[in-house]
Amino acid sequence: MKTLKYKKLGIFLTLSMLAFSCMNLEELNINPNGVDPASGHPNLLLATVQTQLGKNVVGLGFGDLAGVVQHTQKDGWSSGHNDYDWASQGQSWTPFFEALRTNDEMIKKSEQLDLPHHKALGLIMKSYLFGMIADLWGDAPFSQALQGEKGDEASLKPVYDSQRDIYMGILADLETANELLIGSGPSIPSTQDVYYRGDIMKWRKFANSLSLRYLMRISNKEAAVSKAGIEKIVANPGQYPIILSTADDTRMSYIGATPENSWPSNTVFDKSTSGNYNRIKVAETLVEALKSLKDPRIAVYAEPIQIPLVVEPTWADDRDEIIDGVRHVAQNIADDYEANWGEELNTATDYIGLPTSSPAGGAYNLNPDLAQGTLNPHCSQLNPMYKEAVGALLQARLMSASEVHFILSEAAMKGWAVGGQKEHYEAAIKASLESWRIASAYDSYIAGGGKYDGTLEQLIEQKWIASWTAASEAWFDYRRTGLPKLETGPYAKRQAIPLRFYYMQDEILLNTTNVNSAIDELEQSSFAAPDPKNSAWSKTWLLQGTGFPY
Repeated sequence: MKTLKYKKLGIFLTLSMLAFSCMNLEELNINPNGVDPASGHPNLLLATVQTQLGKNVVGLGFGDLAGVVQHTQKDGWSSGHNDYDWASQGQSWTPFFEALRTNDEMIKKSEQLDLPHHKALGLIMKSYLFGMIADLWGDAPFSQALQGEKGDEASLKPVYDSQRDIYMGILADLETANELLIGSGPSIPSTQDVYYRGDIMKWRKFANSLSLRYLMRISNKEAAVSKAGIEKIVANPGQYPIILSTADDTRMSYIGATPENSWPSNTVFDKSTSGNYNRIKVAETLVEALKSLKDPRIAVYAEPIQIPLVVEPTWADDRDEIIDGVRHVAQNIADDYEANWGEELNTATDYIGLPTSSPAGGAYNLNPDLAQGTLNPHCSQLNPMYKEAVGALLQARLMSASEVHFILSEAAMKGWAVGGQKEHYEAAIKASLESWRIASAYDSYIAGGGKYDGTLEQLIEQKWIASWTAASEAWFDYRRTGLPKLETGPYAKRQAIPLRFYYMQDEILLNTTNVNSAIDELEQSSFAAPDPKNSAWSKTWLLQGTGFPY
């Protein structure tokens, strides 16, 4: 992890952290994010792409995908987060292609200037960005993308590659990146490398760890390819080093100088009483899992409730008093609450999460302030550090030792030659606790709630817990395993967890033939209707024929 240097990188971050609105296809293919390709040096472009990528990861993993996997829920303006009410115009991939366009310029400049290490870093970030596009949407422009400067019809309206071919292309690019980094080349200036300050070995570990991620991603569809690829990497650590220590985690910290380069739930710049910090609550699903395991990460993720509730059956109706910091309410108040909202009061005294798609919303658990997205003294807020603009733990987490060990533990469970399943599982837990700076809790936790039981259910649950603020990976794991077992709430758009993003309407209007061909390749699940095939509940190639998650 390397903290961004504001003095040296501020101009680049300003360019990279702008909020982009939806653009038409010609703009998407031509505009290189405001950086003049004729004068932009790869060093300048590197920091720009890195910060764009980091913000995209947090935007999803701390945003609506955290709602999908029930890390968090919102008690105001919550339909997209809690209920998957994703607008019919579809989710935009513009931020990803903006970053890819700038990254493509970096790769081209690296080739022109004979900078093989810069090119390798470009290939790694290209792989990450296209990987997210394939993960989120399915088929997408890949081999013919980013050629809009040619100006012809085929370049402005690129064909879609299959999801499978994109994954295979990513794996090939990551292999090439590792090979380029083995060779000699001009160094990467430490001041321009947001992630690793020019440490080439760490970049190699990042590239090969991403290969492990995507090899496991396709394991239900391409088991032989996955097995051979993962075993090849593990068998030759000299050729294929991977992230096995938290010191090598791929992370990006925030500057905290402006709203655009600050943690998204901060109250330093967003002082509204119904801003992100007050509106986002830790989800009941996660809180109850952490409490049942006596997991020490609960204190890192969440804040204990401020005022516990006690129901007094013998009190006169409507009596409601706070006594010694505890709110006591008459039985009829509790009964009325349950009758109105269809859920019981939660009288826990430590941590209380917001139920999935809670009907009560801002009124949950007798919140005295009924406005949307306000402080609720009877429900756990996020840990107070998430009010800050910058902090030691406020980071975009792109790849981690914990994730790598979980992948290898799962591979061992399949009988692949990667080392011991238990050893990798325990190393994954240890790395997660270390990354959240509670390593001292490891011995007691691994002997207690985290004690190894050898099941996939436990492994994926622990990986889900560890992916806090990086929830995209938890969603992708859920889709291929059906774990952890997540239930939708009463207001959910469908009674099933969604599987993909909708193709956006701008793309359908401007690249009609190609996007319709991609839509034709989707498989409607029983939950897709009344959507057409372009549904969040349709299955991409990755899930078709697997029986997962439903």
